[in-house]
Amino acid sequence: MNRTAAELRAEAEAALTGVPALMLSAERLAAAATPGAHGKRRAGTGEDFWQYRPAAPGDTARSIDWRRSARSDAQFVRDREAEVAQSAVIWVSGAAGMDFSGAATRPRKADRANLLALALALALLGSGERVALAGQPPRTGRLQAERMGQALVARTRLDVDEDMPPAEALRPGQRVILFDDFLGDPAPALAYLQRAAGFGVQGAMLQVLDPDEQGFPYSGAVLFRSGSGVLRHDTRDAAGLREAYLARLAERREMLSRAALQAGWHFGTHDTAVPPAQALMWLWSVLEG
Repeated sequence: MNRTAAELRAEAEAALTGVPALMLSAERLAAAATPGAHGKRRAGTGEDFWQYRPAAPGDTARSIDWRRSARSDAQFVRDREAEVAQSAVIWVSGAAGMDFSGAATRPRKADRANLLALALALALLGSGERVALAGQPPRTGRLQAERMGQALVARTRLDVDEDMPPAEALRPGQRVILFDDFLGDPAPALAYLQRAAGFGVQGAMLQVLDPDEQGFPYSGAVLFRSGSGVLRHDTRDAAGLREAYLARLAERREMLSRAALQAGWHFGTHDTAVPPAQALMWLWSVLEG
């Protein structure tokens, strides 16, 4: 059914009211789980002092720190930290299944992914990187984080079970971070990784799942259906499916982890019942090396 302009406007206004709350939560999470703005910890052209090192062939007289050198018999160069802006692209799946939550006390997978995505963006922006959501131009600064928060909150859900960013948008020198449940057809994700590897693009994939999807606590008669409703399975003995389901989930994770490793990427998992700081620290550690 087509929605009217008034209905679309009302949805957009309602979505934007959630931006301040998301920004505040993301700022708190980023501050608690990451070290904040910093240099790249290697010699470069930044402003901050990093280390003294012995002068080597090729160092000019201008690069010698004569005050430090006067205190010894050797000559020393004052290195500064590199502050080279990199480009990070963040993508959060809009597939219908991301709306799932197994309990009212837990966030939807989409809400947790949005929080982690924006907190990671704030941390990367704080370290001087250019950041964007997939499909947008990477920029620096606080305003960019606000743009990303608005875009995440205002997104409309897709009535499909698989969603991936267009591989054609990959560019050399980027780092890409993907948030999804990766429970649908794995072929698009595998193809994306293969193309990324061809461009030399590195990144991370975070599988966000609800505890019910991790442990399969169902029993008795249950009607299972995908987020879009296209796929359905009716059973009278859900408990009898648990072992096979958990085995399939483990196989899927192993396949994605192996494909990520081959592409030079990282694959991780996150349970929405677990505090988000753990996932953010993992993302930060693998991206910052």
